[in-house]
Amino acid sequence: MSKEKKRILVVDDDVNILRIFRSILEKEGYVVDTVENGKDALKKIRKEKFNVSLVDVRLPDMDGTELLLDMAETPETFKIIVTGFSSEQVGKKAADYGADDFLVKPVKAEELLAVVRKSQEQYKMKAKSKGIIP
Repeated sequence: MSKEKKRILVVDDDVNILRIFRSILEKEGYVVDTVENGKDALKKIRKEKFNVSLVDVRLPDMDGTELLLDMAETPETFKIIVTGFSSEQVGKKAADYGADDFLVKPVKAEELLAVVRKSQEQYKMKAKSKGIIP
C-alpha cells in the first residue's frame, strides 16, 4: 500500500457522529475532513480529492442520495451512505444514486473500519481505470 495518507470526507449534521468517526478513522492513520451539510460537502469535493466519502442520508439542506448524484464528477471516490433508517428502499435508492456501500447507524468502529478498508482496494481500481494513479 502507498505511504500517502488516505483522505476521507464525512458528511453528517450530527456533530457527535462527526467527532466519533473522525476519532476512529484518524487513529487508523486516515486524514479526515468533516462537514455538516451537502453544500459544504460539494465545495470540499470540488477543491480536494477524497478516497472515501461517508454521507448521511438526511442532511439539513438536501437528501444524501441527491448529494451522491452531485458527486458523480468524482467517480473514483468510494461513496458510502450512512443512515439511521435501514430499509431495502433506502438501500436501493442509495445504490441507484451511486453509493458503493451502505452503513446503518449506530455504526460500530469495527464495521466502519472494515468498510473503509474494503473501499481502499475499490478506490485504487477506480483511480487506476481513470488514469488518476499509475
